[in-house]
Parts: sequence; C-alpha cells; structure tokens
Amino acid sequence: MSFDATSTNADYAAGYVAKGMSMGGRWVAAQDGKTFDVHNPATGKVWSSVPDAGRVDAAAAIAAAAAAQPAWAAMAFDKRAVLMNRVAEVLERRKDDFIKALTSECGGWVRKSMFEINYAPTVYRAAAAAAYSPMGETLPSEHGKLSMVERTPLGVVSVISPWNVPLLLSSRGIGVAIAMGNCVVLKPSEETPVTGGLMLAEVFEEAGVPAGVLNVVTCSRDRVSEVGDELVVNPLVKAISFTGSTAVGKHIAMTAGGLLKKACVELGGKDSLIVLDDADMDRAIRTARFGAFFHQGQICMSTEKILVDRKLEDEFMSRFIAATKELKVGDPTQMDNQIGPIINQKQVEAVEARLAQAISDGATLHHGGTRDGLYFNPTVITGVTPDMAMFHEETFGPVANIMFFENEAEALSLANNCDYGLSASVITRDEARGLRVARQIEFGMAHVNDATIYDEPTIPFGGVKNSGMGRHGGKASIDAFTQTRWLTVERGGRNTPF
Repeated sequence: MSFDATSTNADYAAGYVAKGMSMGGRWVAAQDGKTFDVHNPATGKVWSSVPDAGRVDAAAAIAAAAAAQPAWAAMAFDKRAVLMNRVAEVLERRKDDFIKALTSECGGWVRKSMFEINYAPTVYRAAAAAAYSPMGETLPSEHGKLSMVERTPLGVVSVISPWNVPLLLSSRGIGVAIAMGNCVVLKPSEETPVTGGLMLAEVFEEAGVPAGVLNVVTCSRDRVSEVGDELVVNPLVKAISFTGSTAVGKHIAMTAGGLLKKACVELGGKDSLIVLDDADMDRAIRTARFGAFFHQGQICMSTEKILVDRKLEDEFMSRFIAATKELKVGDPTQMDNQIGPIINQKQVEAVEARLAQAISDGATLHHGGTRDGLYFNPTVITGVTPDMAMFHEETFGPVANIMFFENEAEALSLANNCDYGLSASVITRDEARGLRVARQIEFGMAHVNDATIYDEPTIPFGGVKNSGMGRHGGKASIDAFTQTRWLTVERGGRNTPF
C-alpha cells in the first residue's frame, strides 16, 4: 500500500519480519538462536523480533567484512560511486516502506519519518561524490624523487548508531566509509534495529553492493556491552564511528585511543538558541518551538537553552506559550499530531525526573509538565540558573527551558557555561552581529537565523568538549575513514652514506 496523508494506524500495524542479520551476503540467525522483541512506542505492541547477537556473532561479522574488503578496495572508485548512487535510488523506491517503518519503530511523527527518508539518499549521493574527490598530492623532493601522498582505506570500520534518527545516522556513519573502500560492520540501536540496520542491509543487497561490504549485527540491551566491546577491540577493526551518549562515547574513544585506532564520536548536546533584542519575533518563535519540540526533543541538536534578551521577555513568553499550546500530542501516524511518544519507559521517566528536579530547585512551570504513558506534553519552564542540574544536563525531551539575559556578554556566558558544545544559533536582523556572536559560542556548529537542528551531508558535522571528537560529512568523513601513505620513486639523485 502506498503511503499518503490519509494512511491510518492500521497501515503501520503489520510489523516487520526479520530475515536475520546480514553477514557476508547471507541472512543468519544469532549462533545461539536468541532473539529479542522490538516495540512500537506509540502502541506498546511488539512490532518485530530480530536476532540477539552475542560476541561470537560480532566477531563473525567482522571477519566477513575483513574477507570482503580487499576486493572492495580494489574496485575502481567510479564503480563504487555508481553503487552508492544505486543505494540512493533503492531508498527512494522504498520510500513508503521506510516512512511506515520509521514511524512505527521509533515513534517519530510521520513528517519526521518523511524528512528522514528524503534526506538519507542525499547522504549516499554525497558519498558517491566523495569517491571522486582528489585524495592525493605530489610533493617537491630535494633529491629529485617522485614523492607522492595517497589516501587509502583503513580496512574494517565499526559503526554504532543511535535510535533517534536511525536511518539517517546509520547512513552518515557508513556512506563515505564504504565509498572510500572500507567494509563496515553496523550495529544499530537495540531500539531501532530494523530501520537503523536490517532494512539498510536489504537496500544494499538490492542495489547490488557486493557481499560483505555492509554487515549488520543486531543485539538486545542485555548483550550490547559484549557486542560493542568486540566492535572496538577486535584487531581487524581499524576505526569506530559512534553516535550516542557521552558516557559510552568517552569509553569507546578511550579504548580506541589505547589501541591506536581512529574513533569519530558524536555525543550529546546542551544546545543554545540566542534571541537578540533586534530579532524578528516571528522567526524567533518559530525557530525556538521547532528546536525544542521536534521529535519530542530527542535529537542531539535540540534547543535545550532558549536565551532571550530581557527586553523581549513579555512578548516572547506570551507568544511562545501560545505557539506551544497549538502543538498536538498523539498517534504519530497522523499528520496533525506533531508530538509523538518518548522512545521508552526509561527515557520518559528520566525526562520527568529532570523536570521535577528543576521545579524543586526553583524553576517555574508555565505549560505542560504532564504525560500520558510515553506521551509527554510539550513543556515550558523559566527560572533555571547555572547552579541547577537542568542548566547543565541534557534533557532529551520536549522541555523548552527559557532564560533571559541583559546583554550579549551574559548571553554568551549562559551559552558557554556548559560541558557540551555541539550546535547553537543566533536570531537577529543584523547578519554581521549574528556572525560576531556566533563566532564566540564554544560549539562545533553555529547558525544565524536558523534552528540548532540543521545538517547537510557535505559539512563537517560534530562538536567540541563533551559533544565528541572528529567530524562526519564531506571531506571530514574522508579524513576520518582513510589514512595517508607516502610513496617515493628514487630517480638517481640521492647519495647514501655507504
């Protein structure tokens, strides 16, 4: 059935029948036969059952990737680019399947699912373009040598992706890595193993990508530690791409560093939107609401601090609360419901606890603050100060935390007083002023007159401080997933001491 705006929840109820995990071009069960259930957070019902891999399965997937990698790296770059474009084409053909699956598996608003499947093909087209990028150079030699620097693939890359934007973020980790001649073992989140992994393996298979280039391992929360550890410490793995929590990302980066492996880790955020006194108020309200509440605030780039010039306080508050009240909470398969469920019980309770602590510490609740099961109503608070946990900890829920400042210096102090540094934005009618302020924010990315939630497949995406290290996207991904090699040819101009 083709998706359209009149599709009903029944169209999403069929679930997904897993063929197994993808290893070396075969669909296989976990070696011990274990499986785990995947639930639809909007309904609470089991949506799929997938293999529950253990460490031995992860090792088998890595071995399959290592076996396939030499032939893949030897393939001409333009042939690899063609296959990446075919992946994009298959994704576009299967658009309706992915919309239904994304909405069902991660509980996102259907329009968020539409955005994700429309964006994902561009990641693979950018990867195809990256395969054509010049990656070498010739260097002068005082002895007349032919002196060359080449970029070569690393070998096997492990990619560990999150649940919040599973198709997009898995694609971001694997696209350029594969286009460069690496083979990948992908472990999607236990919350979204289908859209973050198994359906991608189907797409690669349909596109004709050789067996073993992309391998997908799925596992439950109970086994994520052993599988994740294997994906980092296995000697055949040469680099790790991780998107997820700061605590896990730090552990991966430290372990990889001790083994002298590359690690590109994109972690949490406590992102700030600064509304200056000359801001276009319509733009400010629209941008702040989107940044705080899109996908229930479950995005690393979500706006967690809305910093507003004190002169705008009354107008901003009245208009923002009114705009928040317009948002509808409910079945995410319906276009009119912008706010769907939080991913699971643990996460919704964490959001609830952080909000309760903030109110206990002295914050003021203006709207929301309640939930019905996993559905958390969009919430507006003020009065958070730097001595409160809410000021520093990532909420990852639909809570708009509004603070007020007297001048630019105080705005920057509030934004930069943070262990995270991922994305930020500034709203002003003066672009030069906006850029001046943006350049002083200690974040990896900053935008003038746009939301903190923004990405393109060709930009260096990543943060500073506890938001991670390394960059995904464009030339940054080429750097992350290749190594340089110096080659020379002696042409008789160098005398040795003997």
